[in-house]
Amino acid sequence: MTDITAPRHLLIFGQGYSASAVAERARQSGWRVTGTRRTQPNSPDIIPIEAVGPLLQDVTHILLSIPPCQKGDPAWRLYAETLRHAPRLAWIGYYSTTGVYGDRQGARVDESTPPAPGQARSQARVEAERAWASLAAERAIACDIMRLGGIYGPGRSAFDTLRSGHARAIDAPEHCFSRIHRDDIAEGTLAAIETAAQTPIKETRILNFTDNEPSPQRDVLEEAARLLHLPPPPVVTLAQAWPQMSPMAQGFWSERRVVDSTHTQKTLQRPWRYPSYREGLAAILAAAPLP
Repeated sequence: MTDITAPRHLLIFGQGYSASAVAERARQSGWRVTGTRRTQPNSPDIIPIEAVGPLLQDVTHILLSIPPCQKGDPAWRLYAETLRHAPRLAWIGYYSTTGVYGDRQGARVDESTPPAPGQARSQARVEAERAWASLAAERAIACDIMRLGGIYGPGRSAFDTLRSGHARAIDAPEHCFSRIHRDDIAEGTLAAIETAAQTPIKETRILNFTDNEPSPQRDVLEEAARLLHLPPPPVVTLAQAWPQMSPMAQGFWSERRVVDSTHTQKTLQRPWRYPSYREGLAAILAAAPLP
């Protein structure tokens, strides 16, 4: 039985852009937080993934933010068996992707929609989701599968695309992408932990982390240009842009769906801080005005 009165210890596998915002907020709330990162650690709280083992006797919550590789989920491969016996573990959170819904030809999907991955990386995500949910069910602990839309925030937004000098607005109004601000990911993750603790029946929840206004890429770039008092970027067709795209970008553009998160916001007992890209971009600019 987990001692809920003991200090909470969050272990983040893959403390990158979004998960670092979770770590910061958790520490502000009195948590102990340890993260892993592939690059050289710049903090005593960041360690190599291979050094995690001894901590698992103390960890109460784990957040998995590492995408699967060819060999599968790295954290699962290294620590699944140990986590089956971690004495204080009470919650598993997994950052997945809305890509698991596959191509819906622009139709709406929600948390109850079965996955239908059309690409290998999305299939690997579904397999990882099922593995972690299975471990949580075996342990009778809470598990949240958080399917993230396109992530943006400070340092990773349409402003940065415009500043690169390579921005192109793609005229494809039928392609509406679902997005989520980094701060909503962080705050939503902590809300998931708290609401899971309030639920007597521990089960796996599917949560869609996507804002309320899936929108074409062109609309977002043009809004960013307007806020910066710049002319809108040049417009190209999808056919013109396609040859210059990376294989990953082509994968994104080859699928169309609209992801609803109404149920997630009710479950987390909070609306998104940034319900659309408009509020999100305005907040980024207000916090750090660009030259």
